[in-house]
Amino acid sequence: MGWRGPIYVIVWYFFSGLFLRFISPPFGKLTAIEQKLEGEYRSCHTDLQHHSEEIAFYRGHEWERTRIDASFKQLMQHSKMVMHKRLYMGCFDAMLVKYGAVLVGYAILGLPVFGPGRHEYLKKIGNDPSAITRDYVRNSSLLINLAKAIGRLVVSYKEIQHLAGYTALVYEIKDVLCDLEEGKYERIMIADGKQAGSVIADKKESIISLSKGEIIESETIRFEEVPIVSPNGDTLVEKISFEIKPGMNCIVTGPNGCGKSSLFRILGSLWPLFGGKLYRPILEKMFYIPQRPYLPPGTLRDQIIYPHSLEQMKSKGSRDEDIAKLLEVVHLGYLIEREGSLDSKNDWNDVLSGGEKQRVAMARLFYHKPQFAILDECTSAVSMDVEAIMYNYSKQIGITLFTVSHRQSLFKFHDYLLRFDGEGGWSFEKLIHENK
Repeated sequence: MGWRGPIYVIVWYFFSGLFLRFISPPFGKLTAIEQKLEGEYRSCHTDLQHHSEEIAFYRGHEWERTRIDASFKQLMQHSKMVMHKRLYMGCFDAMLVKYGAVLVGYAILGLPVFGPGRHEYLKKIGNDPSAITRDYVRNSSLLINLAKAIGRLVVSYKEIQHLAGYTALVYEIKDVLCDLEEGKYERIMIADGKQAGSVIADKKESIISLSKGEIIESETIRFEEVPIVSPNGDTLVEKISFEIKPGMNCIVTGPNGCGKSSLFRILGSLWPLFGGKLYRPILEKMFYIPQRPYLPPGTLRDQIIYPHSLEQMKSKGSRDEDIAKLLEVVHLGYLIEREGSLDSKNDWNDVLSGGEKQRVAMARLFYHKPQFAILDECTSAVSMDVEAIMYNYSKQIGITLFTVSHRQSLFKFHDYLLRFDGEGGWSFEKLIHENK
């Protein structure tokens, strides 16, 4: 039997390999799909990180949460399916290839003892060697299992350390969120001089808001002695006071870094209010259009109704015909024919030009039809004639404009001017238009 043992083992491996190849799922293809789904899931988080400010202004957190949850669910379902297949195949692999070959070897070796010629064999070698062999096999098996158990404990220590890194990050995030809920804002900065509204030292220090302003719901936008202070303690304007009523279209000008965008971040509650009183409508009555609009993955319809879903659009009473009319207003009616329909999906950031993106954002504004619109250089890539059409349409449907721009052509669409000088000063005045 000595020369037959290896032959039997080789034959067992050969047929086991053929059988495993026949029943094995296409793990290569499944892994490629898993990597693709994981990339899409990471892409959702990347979009959320890169466009967090625009999403916060749009109040698109629910839309983004639904999108991320759907991507995560799809990834988890596929991963669980692959893990189940790997589990079953692991069992087959272990039983047929690893343990199966060992069992075949033991069976071959046991034939002289337990086979038809066992009496002659035992009589030849005696009974003591068999007892020694039995004890040896049993003890060696126990020792091997003990060694494996100790090895698992050693490996588990590293896995616990790896898990501790994630738990530390989660705890830090939770700690910051709890501080935000309590109205405690703390940042680290380096400063050399003195600034109003913050405690300044020569080196790094924490800046914590000791006094917090008050936000009051109103039908107008009014700032009363409100300081424009960044979350890290930089004071851009010590105090500002003005009021914008419905119909009072206002344009905001000033050099870069003077506080124009900071004013709107405070208005939209993206930045904390460190003092004074802020009167404003509910956030649903204000809408923000940045210079580079956020175009989420989805259909052409989604670009107009964002952050609404299709069900919310229908419950609002809007139809696809209304969406098509809004595209006609901003001179983008050709997109429906070019892309096939409103249900067509594409990478809109690559497909649309800069001017088309800005006009899509204006169509989004007309769809939501808020009471106040904050337009931050949102028509810089649009021709002046189409720009005039969009601004006139905004005023026609009753949207009060709050525009940040340096283009002189936009002054005629506004009644008031809020000017920052870049040195902490500001002025609010009524614009006088010459009658033609």
